[in-house]
Amino acid sequence: MRSFNKVLLIGNLTKDPEVLDLESGVKLAKFTLATNKNWSTKEGEKKEQTDFHNVVAWRKLAEICGTYLKKGSAVLVEGKLSTNKYKNKAGENRAITEIHADEINFIKYKNDQDIDEINLVSVEAI
Repeated sequence: MRSFNKVLLIGNLTKDPEVLDLESGVKLAKFTLATNKNWSTKEGEKKEQTDFHNVVAWRKLAEICGTYLKKGSAVLVEGKLSTNKYKNKAGENRAITEIHADEINFIKYKNDQDIDEINLVSVEAI
């Protein structure tokens, strides 16, 4: 049976990316992306929900993230979902779901509502 694992998110970084140099010599960047959903209730009350997504980038893409991205940067992330299971220090089973980025597009906004340019810089994982 075929399957499909693809994620597209547009959001803003909640803090500067954390870039690590692994023992193997490979670079790894981690950051959290915030996405917002806005709506109005029947009564006209404005509501907002924010979701937070863990993003991981590897190699050259990780290096570029560390150089050009910072807290508040707007990006479009294209990648795959990956869930890793582990035991914490107390021996409890835990799981974390991350987006493994294949491509990151830097976004420049004209104002808070309109995307002025997308693909200002498009970087694919190597």
